[in-house]
Amino acid sequence: MALSFRQSEIVEIARADGRVVVEDLALRFDVALQTIRRDLAELADWGLLDRVHGGAVLRTGVTNLGYDKRRNMNEAAKAAIAKACAGAISENCSIMMNLGTTTEAVARELLLHRNITVITNNMNVANILVANPGCEIMVAGGAFRRSDGGLVGELTTLFFEQFKVDYAIIGISALDVDGDLLDFDLAEVRVSKTIIRQARRVFLVCDHSKLGRSAPARLASLSEVSEVFTDKPLPKDLARLCDEWGTKINCS
Repeated sequence: MALSFRQSEIVEIARADGRVVVEDLALRFDVALQTIRRDLAELADWGLLDRVHGGAVLRTGVTNLGYDKRRNMNEAAKAAIAKACAGAISENCSIMMNLGTTTEAVARELLLHRNITVITNNMNVANILVANPGCEIMVAGGAFRRSDGGLVGELTTLFFEQFKVDYAIIGISALDVDGDLLDFDLAEVRVSKTIIRQARRVFLVCDHSKLGRSAPARLASLSEVSEVFTDKPLPKDLARLCDEWGTKINCS
């Protein structure tokens, strides 16, 4: 599934407004009505939208919980995960961090680390680490999302491609039983894929609530992750796969 820029924008509009209207989209993108109808048909075929008369609506199960609600979920578990992850990160290193409330918890645990460089598309992470005088902060450009303080888009991806770092700290929306890392936002997924590719070691931070959840976009496999930091043991079959892949499991 390879979405065009226009199709990605259509999904973003649907996420923000709940629905999209063919005529409005045709005016916005200055294209024919039939072009928009084809876009919506393809997005429906891919399971991202449901067609309705005159437009489309976001499909149930393809939106994440609201940011404030996610931030308040499993706070103690996220704090323990963050402490374990930060403890595995050395000083005098470079780090990329993506969007997510658990990555923000890791940022709080990095406040005493010295001589680190953090590169992020998460404005909340940047604002937390301002309090660490030993941290150089680099923030990606891109389209700013007020809903969660994230920066996404082609500019964001190009920015991360300029670096090669020691660690990537990745948060996700869901973890499949086959070990696939899943998320809801395709623009966000593209950025996170780049972050993984540009890091020597990849740390996944996720609490047990992510197991068994469903999300439509595949980000990566646990086989691409160096270490998983979580709060409860993974299912036996998934733990066995991690052992085969050489992916370490750190259960706080």
